[in-house]
Amino acid sequence: MVRTRWGRAAGVLCGVVVSAALVSGCGDDGGGGSSSSSDSSASSGSPASSGSSGSAPSSAPASGSASAGTSGLTEDQAERKALLPTAKVGYEKAARTAAAAVPNGKVAEIELKKTADGSEWRSKVAARDGTAHEVNVDAGSGKVTRSRTEPDQDGDDKRKLADRLGKAKVTAQQAVRTSTERKPGTTTAVEIDGRDDGTVIWSVDLVNTGNWNKTTFDVDVTNGKVLREHVDRD
Repeated sequence: MVRTRWGRAAGVLCGVVVSAALVSGCGDDGGGGSSSSSDSSASSGSPASSGSSGSAPSSAPASGSASAGTSGLTEDQAERKALLPTAKVGYEKAARTAAAAVPNGKVAEIELKKTADGSEWRSKVAARDGTAHEVNVDAGSGKVTRSRTEPDQDGDDKRKLADRLGKAKVTAQQAVRTSTERKPGTTTAVEIDGRDDGTVIWSVDLVNTGNWNKTTFDVDVTNGKVLREHVDRD
Protein backbone atom coordinates (compact mmCIF):
# COMPACT_ATOMS: atom_id res chain seq x y z
CA MET A 1 0.00 0.00 0.00
CA VAL A 2 2.89 2.46 0.75
CA ARG A 3 4.40 1.91 -2.66
CA THR A 4 1.03 2.57 -4.38
CA ARG A 5 0.52 5.90 -2.60
CA TRP A 6 4.08 6.97 -3.51
CA GLY A 7 3.43 6.07 -7.13
CA ARG A 8 0.31 8.27 -7.20
CA ALA A 9 2.10 11.18 -5.48
CA ALA A 10 4.96 10.92 -7.92
CA GLY A 11 2.54 11.01 -10.84
CA VAL A 12 0.95 14.27 -9.58
CA LEU A 13 4.34 15.83 -8.96
CA CYS A 14 5.48 15.01 -12.47
CA GLY A 15 2.36 16.59 -13.90
CA VAL A 16 2.97 20.04 -12.35
CA VAL A 17 6.74 20.39 -12.44
CA VAL A 18 8.08 21.94 -15.65
CA SER A 19 11.74 21.40 -15.02
CA ALA A 20 13.02 18.82 -17.50
CA ALA A 21 15.46 17.47 -14.96
CA LEU A 22 12.75 16.99 -12.37
CA VAL A 23 10.38 15.45 -14.92
CA SER A 24 13.10 13.04 -15.95
CA GLY A 25 13.74 12.15 -12.33
CA CYS A 26 10.05 11.47 -11.64
CA GLY A 27 9.77 9.24 -14.67
CA ASP A 28 12.70 7.13 -13.50
CA ASP A 29 11.14 6.51 -10.09
CA GLY A 30 7.38 6.06 -10.35
CA GLY A 31 7.64 3.11 -7.94
CA GLY A 32 7.07 0.82 -10.93
CA GLY A 33 10.56 -0.52 -11.56
CA SER A 34 11.19 -2.20 -8.24
CA SER A 35 7.56 -3.24 -7.92
CA SER A 36 7.67 -5.04 -11.29
CA SER A 37 10.89 -6.80 -10.38
CA SER A 38 9.44 -7.86 -7.06
CA ASP A 39 6.20 -9.08 -8.61
CA SER A 40 8.08 -11.05 -11.24
CA SER A 41 10.19 -12.72 -8.59
CA ALA A 42 7.19 -13.55 -6.45
CA SER A 43 5.14 -15.03 -9.30
CA SER A 44 7.85 -17.15 -10.90
CA GLY A 45 6.99 -20.13 -8.70
CA SER A 46 10.37 -21.74 -9.37
CA PRO A 47 12.00 -23.40 -6.35
CA ALA A 48 15.68 -22.81 -5.70
CA SER A 49 16.50 -26.41 -6.49
CA SER A 50 15.22 -27.89 -9.75
CA GLY A 51 15.94 -30.66 -12.21
CA SER A 52 15.25 -34.40 -12.22
CA SER A 53 17.14 -35.49 -9.12
CA GLY A 54 13.90 -36.59 -7.42
CA SER A 55 14.61 -34.54 -4.29
CA ALA A 56 11.65 -32.63 -2.93
CA PRO A 57 11.81 -28.85 -3.51
CA SER A 58 11.63 -26.48 -0.55
CA SER A 59 8.06 -25.67 -1.52
CA ALA A 60 6.66 -29.05 -2.53
CA PRO A 61 4.14 -29.14 -5.42
CA ALA A 62 0.71 -30.60 -4.87
CA SER A 63 0.48 -34.35 -5.24
CA GLY A 64 0.44 -35.38 -8.88
CA SER A 65 1.57 -31.99 -10.19
CA ALA A 66 4.74 -31.55 -12.20
CA SER A 67 7.71 -30.54 -10.11
CA ALA A 68 9.36 -27.32 -11.20
CA GLY A 69 12.51 -27.70 -13.25
CA THR A 70 13.79 -27.74 -16.79
CA SER A 71 12.64 -31.30 -17.41
CA GLY A 72 9.03 -30.78 -16.35
CA LEU A 73 8.93 -34.24 -14.76
CA THR A 74 6.90 -35.10 -11.71
CA GLU A 75 8.79 -36.20 -8.62
CA ASP A 76 8.01 -39.89 -9.28
CA GLN A 77 9.04 -39.61 -12.93
CA ALA A 78 12.30 -37.94 -11.92
CA GLU A 79 12.99 -40.73 -9.43
CA ARG A 80 12.47 -43.36 -12.12
CA LYS A 81 14.75 -41.47 -14.50
CA ALA A 82 17.48 -41.38 -11.85
CA LEU A 83 16.98 -45.00 -10.75
CA LEU A 84 16.94 -47.02 -13.97
CA PRO A 85 20.44 -46.15 -15.25
CA THR A 86 21.94 -47.44 -11.98
CA ALA A 87 20.68 -50.98 -12.67
CA LYS A 88 23.27 -52.85 -14.72
CA VAL A 89 21.51 -56.12 -13.89
CA GLY A 90 18.01 -56.48 -15.27
CA TYR A 91 14.90 -58.12 -13.85
CA GLU A 92 15.34 -61.62 -15.31
CA LYS A 93 18.92 -62.12 -14.17
CA ALA A 94 18.16 -60.70 -10.73
CA ALA A 95 15.13 -62.99 -10.37
CA ARG A 96 17.16 -66.07 -11.30
CA THR A 97 19.87 -65.11 -8.81
CA ALA A 98 17.35 -64.52 -6.05
CA ALA A 99 15.53 -67.81 -6.66
CA ALA A 100 18.81 -69.73 -6.57
CA ALA A 101 19.54 -68.39 -3.09
CA VAL A 102 16.70 -70.51 -1.63
CA PRO A 103 16.40 -74.29 -2.15
CA ASN A 104 13.53 -74.90 -4.61
CA GLY A 105 12.89 -71.17 -4.44
CA LYS A 106 10.28 -69.29 -6.46
CA VAL A 107 10.28 -65.52 -6.68
CA ALA A 108 6.94 -64.22 -5.44
CA GLU A 109 7.91 -60.56 -5.47
CA ILE A 110 10.82 -58.48 -6.77
CA GLU A 111 11.29 -54.73 -7.12
CA LEU A 112 14.10 -52.37 -8.08
CA LYS A 113 14.84 -49.96 -5.25
CA LYS A 114 17.31 -47.14 -4.71
CA THR A 115 20.15 -47.56 -2.22
CA ALA A 116 22.70 -45.15 -0.80
CA ASP A 117 25.28 -46.08 -3.43
CA GLY A 118 23.17 -47.33 -6.33
CA SER A 119 20.24 -49.72 -6.48
CA GLU A 120 19.22 -53.28 -5.66
CA TRP A 121 16.54 -55.80 -6.46
CA ARG A 122 14.59 -56.61 -3.29
CA SER A 123 12.75 -59.88 -3.55
CA LYS A 124 10.55 -62.28 -1.67
CA VAL A 125 11.45 -65.86 -2.51
CA ALA A 126 9.20 -68.70 -1.38
CA ALA A 127 10.44 -72.13 -0.40
CA ARG A 128 8.33 -75.15 -1.36
CA ASP A 129 6.23 -74.92 1.83
CA GLY A 130 5.57 -71.19 1.34
CA THR A 131 8.18 -69.94 3.78
CA ALA A 132 9.22 -66.52 2.51
CA HIS A 133 12.82 -65.37 2.34
CA GLU A 134 14.09 -61.85 1.82
CA VAL A 135 16.78 -61.88 -0.85
CA ASN A 136 18.45 -58.70 -2.08
CA VAL A 137 20.52 -58.64 -5.26
CA ASP A 138 22.84 -55.75 -6.01
CA ALA A 139 21.69 -54.21 -9.29
CA GLY A 140 25.22 -53.22 -10.18
CA SER A 141 27.18 -56.40 -9.49
CA GLY A 142 24.39 -58.98 -9.60
CA LYS A 143 25.53 -60.46 -6.29
CA VAL A 144 23.29 -61.44 -3.38
CA THR A 145 23.81 -58.93 -0.60
CA ARG A 146 21.24 -60.30 1.84
CA SER A 147 19.33 -63.53 2.33
CA ARG A 148 17.26 -64.34 5.39
CA THR A 149 13.96 -65.90 6.38
CA GLU A 150 11.24 -63.31 6.65
CA PRO A 151 10.31 -62.71 10.30
CA ASP A 152 6.82 -62.99 11.80
CA GLN A 153 5.40 -65.58 9.40
CA ASP A 154 2.69 -67.92 10.60
CA GLY A 155 1.16 -71.04 9.08
CA ASP A 156 -1.57 -69.10 7.28
CA ASP A 157 0.96 -66.77 5.63
CA LYS A 158 2.95 -69.72 4.32
CA ARG A 159 -0.11 -71.58 3.05
CA LYS A 160 -1.46 -68.48 1.31
CA LEU A 161 1.80 -67.83 -0.51
CA ALA A 162 2.28 -71.49 -1.46
CA ASP A 163 -1.31 -71.66 -2.72
CA ARG A 164 -0.92 -68.61 -4.94
CA LEU A 165 2.29 -69.87 -6.46
CA GLY A 166 0.76 -73.32 -6.88
CA LYS A 167 -2.03 -71.84 -9.00
CA ALA A 168 0.41 -70.13 -11.35
CA LYS A 169 0.33 -71.94 -14.69
CA VAL A 170 1.90 -68.81 -16.15
CA THR A 171 5.40 -67.92 -14.95
CA ALA A 172 6.43 -64.44 -13.92
CA GLN A 173 8.69 -64.25 -16.98
CA GLN A 174 5.78 -65.15 -19.26
CA ALA A 175 3.65 -62.45 -17.61
CA VAL A 176 6.42 -59.92 -18.23
CA ARG A 177 6.66 -60.91 -21.89
CA THR A 178 2.90 -60.59 -22.29
CA SER A 179 3.05 -57.12 -20.76
CA THR A 180 5.98 -55.88 -22.86
CA GLU A 181 4.29 -57.12 -26.04
CA ARG A 182 1.39 -54.81 -25.27
CA LYS A 183 3.53 -51.86 -24.20
CA PRO A 184 7.33 -51.97 -24.38
CA GLY A 185 9.14 -50.82 -21.25
CA THR A 186 11.71 -51.66 -18.61
CA THR A 187 10.54 -54.06 -15.89
CA THR A 188 10.95 -52.58 -12.42
CA ALA A 189 8.67 -54.81 -10.33
CA VAL A 190 6.80 -58.13 -10.47
CA GLU A 191 4.58 -59.57 -7.74
CA ILE A 192 2.12 -62.40 -7.34
CA ASP A 193 -1.03 -61.02 -5.75
CA GLY A 194 -4.74 -61.58 -5.31
CA ARG A 195 -7.60 -59.42 -6.55
CA ASP A 196 -10.77 -58.70 -4.61
CA ASP A 197 -12.66 -61.34 -6.60
CA GLY A 198 -10.12 -64.00 -5.62
CA THR A 199 -8.29 -64.06 -8.94
CA VAL A 200 -4.56 -64.55 -8.57
CA ILE A 201 -2.45 -62.31 -10.77
CA TRP A 202 1.07 -61.34 -11.65
CA SER A 203 1.34 -57.57 -11.19
CA VAL A 204 3.98 -56.24 -13.60
CA ASP A 205 5.39 -52.68 -13.54
CA LEU A 206 6.96 -51.34 -16.73
CA VAL A 207 8.61 -47.93 -17.09
CA ASN A 208 8.59 -46.10 -20.42
CA THR A 209 12.00 -44.42 -20.71
CA GLY A 210 10.59 -41.94 -23.21
CA ASN A 211 8.27 -40.21 -20.76
CA TRP A 212 9.13 -42.04 -17.48
CA ASN A 213 5.53 -43.06 -16.87
CA LYS A 214 4.89 -46.40 -15.17
CA THR A 215 2.32 -48.87 -16.47
CA THR A 216 1.04 -51.69 -14.25
CA PHE A 217 -0.40 -54.83 -15.83
CA ASP A 218 -2.47 -57.42 -13.98
CA VAL A 219 -1.95 -60.78 -15.69
CA ASP A 220 -4.03 -63.82 -14.75
CA VAL A 221 -1.68 -66.54 -13.48
CA THR A 222 -3.88 -69.34 -14.82
CA ASN A 223 -4.32 -68.27 -18.46
CA GLY A 224 -2.02 -65.30 -19.10
CA LYS A 225 -4.81 -62.86 -19.93
CA VAL A 226 -4.27 -59.18 -19.15
CA LEU A 227 -7.05 -58.20 -16.77
CA ARG A 228 -6.00 -54.61 -16.18
CA GLU A 229 -3.63 -51.98 -17.58
CA HIS A 230 -3.05 -48.82 -15.57
CA VAL A 231 -0.75 -45.92 -16.42
CA ASP A 232 0.67 -44.01 -13.47
CA ARG A 233 1.60 -40.54 -14.76
CA ASP A 234 2.55 -39.16 -11.36
